[in-house]
Amino acid sequence: MTSADLTGDSSTGAKLLNTARDVIPGGVNSATRLVGAPYVLTDASGAYVTDADGRRYLDYHAAFGAILLGHHAPEVDDAVRRAVGDGIDLAGWGVTEPEIELARLVVETIPSAEQMISAMSGSEAVAQAVRLARAITDRPLILKFQGGFHGWQDAVARNVISAPDRAYGRDPLSRGILEDAIESTVIAEFNDLDSVRELYERHPERIAAVILEPIPHNVGALVPEAAFLAGLRAITSEQGSLLIFDEVITGFRHALGGYQQVSGVRPDLTTFGKAMGNGYPIAGLAGPRTLMERFSSAGGDVLLAGTFNGNPVSSSAAIATITYLREHPDFYERTHALGDRIRTGLGAITEELGIPAVAAGFGGVFALYFTEGPIRGYRDLLRDNDEAYVAFHRRMTDRGFLMLPLALKRNHISAAHTEDDIDRTLEAARDVLRGIRDDGLLG
Repeated sequence: MTSADLTGDSSTGAKLLNTARDVIPGGVNSATRLVGAPYVLTDASGAYVTDADGRRYLDYHAAFGAILLGHHAPEVDDAVRRAVGDGIDLAGWGVTEPEIELARLVVETIPSAEQMISAMSGSEAVAQAVRLARAITDRPLILKFQGGFHGWQDAVARNVISAPDRAYGRDPLSRGILEDAIESTVIAEFNDLDSVRELYERHPERIAAVILEPIPHNVGALVPEAAFLAGLRAITSEQGSLLIFDEVITGFRHALGGYQQVSGVRPDLTTFGKAMGNGYPIAGLAGPRTLMERFSSAGGDVLLAGTFNGNPVSSSAAIATITYLREHPDFYERTHALGDRIRTGLGAITEELGIPAVAAGFGGVFALYFTEGPIRGYRDLLRDNDEAYVAFHRRMTDRGFLMLPLALKRNHISAAHTEDDIDRTLEAARDVLRGIRDDGLLG
């Protein structure tokens, strides 16, 4: 049964999805949510979610990584209750104290930040970063990497999980994007500085910025080589471009100061979101004062607008999350250790079963590629067995371990996961992987 075919499924979740289709296109508000059972989630607590039919799942999807501390972390929920019950709900006038406190925390936390602006989603934060970069450099082009995802806005909505015949070429994510927008973004290969230099040679003094996920988690987990990030910093500085780290996924998850803290490389601009509010809608953009004060709020010529920007409720959630992480540095020790535990375990199991696979990831994020290593960039991922990848996630979900059954999607460990959770996951994974092998899905 596919996600679009619920014929004969009398479950409560299937009925609710069919009802939703009458009033929501396809029944869901994001296409990546239409992936089969469970069709409807109704409850969440800690590391677990429950569906409309009462089945409980250990959650490795975590809302694409937004759930950092676990579902309904009391520190965050208590802060939101206070924000809703006291003070102002939505101002749209001046500034509120939570906005100020959040900006102070971000500036103290992210190494490259001197000022920040708030947004409601990572896509908005990236849109602001791209516009700011073009204004500052007076250049039209943006350089991104094949496999990197930076939201739905036109400037970057291309070349993510591309088929082999479309990778590195013209591969927009949607119809309706202006041709000029598609042509204004150029595509390089991750961990390949020569591909970056080649584009600068082809487009001299026209590239405004290089934008990348420091770890491209939207295709699992391509870990950057140290020389690569340092090389990007050198090239962009030499060429008069900005370097933008999209830390919407890596930010606050891998280290308090994001992956830039881990790598020691300082970008010009940083976008962040998702995990900052432990699931509440908030994102941001930070950078040095000289760049950030080009926004119209500081008298500059780059528009800054949005009634929900800096709203007190989401800001309070982010303050609580960042404060928790500052006061509990063991969070990173635990999630990194659990990530190592599951990656090591998956690697041992696939070797034991004779399955060609690479257990990849960093910190509390893991992915199991069905191909031989090494894996440095997207070209290596073109060898991945997508059928086996999706089957692994589908069968793990059917056993009660929620993993998004789409090719190259990663999994997340939160503060609420335990060693016992990891060990039970590995036990289930051994049976699932043996079944995938025995069913002939490995080719």
